[in-house]
Amino acid sequence: MYDVVIVGYGPVSQALAIMLGRQGRSVAIVERWQERYPLPRAVCIDHEMFRMLSDIGLRDKLPAVSHPAPPYRWFNAQWKELLSIDWSAESISGGTEVNFIHQPTLEAMFDVAVSEQQTVDVNLGWEATEVGQDDDSAYLVARDMQTGESRTWRGRYLVGADGANSLTRRSIGSAQEDRGFQADWLVIDILPNPGVTLDIPPAAQYCNPERPTTIVPAGVRDGQYFRRWEFMRLPHESVQDIENEATAWALLKPWVTPDQAQMVRHKVYTFRSLIASKWRERRLLIAGDAAHVMPPFMGQGMCAGLRDGWNLAWKLDLILDGKSDDRLLDTYQEERRPHASDIIDLSMYLGKVICIPDKEEAARRDAAFFDRSAPPPPPFPSLTDGVLRKDADGALEPLAGKLSPHGMVRRLGHVGRFDDLVGLGWVLLTSVRDPLRALSPEQHEVAASLGLRTVWIDAEGSDQAAGAIVDVDGKYADFLKTHALAAILIRPDFYIYGTASEPAGIGALIEDLTNDLRRRGVMVRQAGSAHPLHMAG
Repeated sequence: MYDVVIVGYGPVSQALAIMLGRQGRSVAIVERWQERYPLPRAVCIDHEMFRMLSDIGLRDKLPAVSHPAPPYRWFNAQWKELLSIDWSAESISGGTEVNFIHQPTLEAMFDVAVSEQQTVDVNLGWEATEVGQDDDSAYLVARDMQTGESRTWRGRYLVGADGANSLTRRSIGSAQEDRGFQADWLVIDILPNPGVTLDIPPAAQYCNPERPTTIVPAGVRDGQYFRRWEFMRLPHESVQDIENEATAWALLKPWVTPDQAQMVRHKVYTFRSLIASKWRERRLLIAGDAAHVMPPFMGQGMCAGLRDGWNLAWKLDLILDGKSDDRLLDTYQEERRPHASDIIDLSMYLGKVICIPDKEEAARRDAAFFDRSAPPPPPFPSLTDGVLRKDADGALEPLAGKLSPHGMVRRLGHVGRFDDLVGLGWVLLTSVRDPLRALSPEQHEVAASLGLRTVWIDAEGSDQAAGAIVDVDGKYADFLKTHALAAILIRPDFYIYGTASEPAGIGALIEDLTNDLRRRGVMVRQAGSAHPLHMAG
């Protein structure tokens, strides 16, 4: 029996398998297709997911398959700017807010990393026919696509990363909530010929009611940069009207011609907004498109799925090690569903800006943006529930659920990324030297039980004392000063659990985390017990 069975072998499945493999977990992946889907779909990853991928062993490989994003600008029919989202800005995670990728190249990189995990077993060419569970295990029955042979895989848990038509989602009795967005778009990827420079916006939405159009990068492969256009199907057109190469080139004519580039693909996709009502039934869980489908206008579809896996991985690590019961998995839907729902709302907001084929309605939209009466885009979401510090009334602490900062530090003479030099897991970051000195013996026991890494920023520039770091780019000191904090307690997935405004409050912060984890089934060591709990990142 495996620790985890994963249904599907897309990027969400691949990344989760890498995470679990690095923990030493036995994983079986079962996928219908023998070959990866060869055409790009997602075109970008955000800063949070770039950080996560860096921390699961892919940091040195990412520069070859990604490139920083330019500003993302939205124009009306006369090319007057309606709004701009600065994807090129420095992010809280370090680097730009967004990086563009070529999905098949990214998946090939993932595939190599999966193959390096000795405990991960990939089974291609098997179509899932049944998903179920009993008291001791979850199981998957699949049929060999060539021979018709049937085989069963069992695991302590099963994760369905099996797409929008997920068998796993149906098996757990989960309905899909339709949020009401639907539009057909012709997606075209092209590869410019060597030496060709196209006179086009770097990344834009052309909100022209005569033909709403997207123009964005589509990643890099072997030093060659792809470009993507997306054209909305108009009400009087059928899918057959626009899903052909001649129409595709006609639509591209203002920007690129056949003598300038190779057309990689042209296909109509239906953009939807769907979210599953239930993400877990005991040993069965869903992730990625099985749990949520969103319009592509924020580039968050794949990112949301990767977040699902990152959230599951650190929780499954504790459960599979016997350091928590599976109540901890109740927090998976609590944390991920509202976050994904908010991203769907943000994507729908942007979709409704561009998907206007009526000239009069578009003119009203333009006027609202120009006179600033149009509501601004919703802010990018944070976590709103789960393992987060709350006050006595159940309200979140102000920074709980926000992403923690990430930057360059120096420690023991080495300069590098915070994650590399400090490590993953639970981290207490403070501006106070030896912040645990005021803790009670019981609180020291708890900190040791959590495997808590404690680091403090040495304002005098020394990095030799135990736990001391030098804040090379000032990101951490600025964050603590801006929010008037003495400490932040960071979860294994980079989110802030809670904060302390004074050194004397650090003990209470650790006490609250201890109580929260125990309520969630995590067996944090009591004072004097023999076996510490180390939370792996």
